[in-house]
Amino acid sequence: MSDQPRPVNIRLLDKEYTVACPEDEREGLLESAQYLTGKMQEIREGGKNLLGAERIAVMAALNIAHEFLQQKQGSDEYRHSMSEGIRQLEEKIERSLGRRSEIEGVD
Repeated sequence: MSDQPRPVNIRLLDKEYTVACPEDEREGLLESAQYLTGKMQEIREGGKNLLGAERIAVMAALNIAHEFLQQKQGSDEYRHSMSEGIRQLEEKIERSLGRRSEIEGVD
């Protein structure tokens, strides 16, 4: 499999674009283009028919960036919560092992 960029045609709203993309990233690019087109269509159909394609694309990009940052923040919070839980478990284990050593007289 070659990782040399090859031309891939994608369609965003009513316009076609050719983008250079490594073969192993082609499916991801096509999925991304489909997702972006969906977001752009939502904006266009949301009563903003008078907007140009460029403005719709910018608004869609802002919406997608916002979604990404919300998910990232949730992921960061989850990671912090898990780290805190693991730290607390480690402390409990250490205390339990310390008590066991005291009871058994083991160092």
